[in-house]
Amino acid sequence: QLDIRVIAASKIDLRELADQGVFREDLYYRLNVVKLEIPPLHERRQDIPLLFQHFLRISSVRYGREVPEIPQNTNQILMAFNWPGNIRELRNLAERYVLLGDECISKLNQKTQKDPCTPMTLPEHVEVFERALIKEALADSGGIIKDTMLLLGLPRKTLYDKMQKFGLDKKVYK
Repeated sequence: QLDIRVIAASKIDLRELADQGVFREDLYYRLNVVKLEIPPLHERRQDIPLLFQHFLRISSVRYGREVPEIPQNTNQILMAFNWPGNIRELRNLAERYVLLGDECISKLNQKTQKDPCTPMTLPEHVEVFERALIKEALADSGGIIKDTMLLLGLPRKTLYDKMQKFGLDKKVYK
């Protein structure tokens, strides 16, 4: 004998769909034992900083890193964003923050000022990630270009081009 509990989430009103005959009514009643309505993040902005801290701690443990310090203005930036991806988007941002640092918040701030509903494009994600990797390699190698090249597997010219593109100076890491 099995004792199974199902936890399901839906953005669509299943009762309405069951009434229209689009969703099985018997399944609706099987699922509708306890109904919990949680408003989207943009309707409860005051929860965002606390949730972000929670997801930072989880991600830090997951990746074996220290919980990063949060700059003063970060909470305002987080609360100003529209969060079209809701809690998953916030969780993913916390994970990126642990892995890549505050560049992802800077990008979020730029998006908020332009159009808060526009998600980052793949090239923007790649750029943020690439910059973070180069910064980390420079720090690990003490700013020594030869060692940084080896860590990243990049030719010297490519590394210098990318450092210039991202405004990175090897002297800062010595």
